[in-house]
Amino acid sequence: MTTRSGSAKYEGFGKDGVGHVSTQSGVLSDQKYGFGTRFGDEPGTNPEELIAAAHASCFTMALSFALAREGFSDGTLQTTAKVTLDKQGEGFAITRSDLTLTASVPGMDADRFAQIAADAKANCPVSKVLNAEITLEHTLT
Repeated sequence: MTTRSGSAKYEGFGKDGVGHVSTQSGVLSDQKYGFGTRFGDEPGTNPEELIAAAHASCFTMALSFALAREGFSDGTLQTTAKVTLDKQGEGFAITRSDLTLTASVPGMDADRFAQIAADAKANCPVSKVLNAEITLEHTLT
């Protein structure tokens, strides 16, 4: 099986601290994150943005492979994930991930597409790890 890694370092504490996050592949290398990138508009990333990107890419790949199993080889899938961080008690929780998909799959039946997309949403590995409500809106052209 595949194992991937990421790492984070945080210097200072609370709002004044600054973190840096890296990925095994090097796509992210000491990318800045902290209070200002998570709750404000400072340049850098944040955990929710990274989870959203992971969820959008995982779902889209799962759907792509499911469509290939159905015999489709041409088309385009574009997904946006919006991850919500809500205050819960003394802390915070990711409460939802809303997927929005625009798809072009020539010759695809709309009802069958909806079934395949719903299955990909439920069964992509990132969906399975999220303890949050997951929604999917899709448009098939």
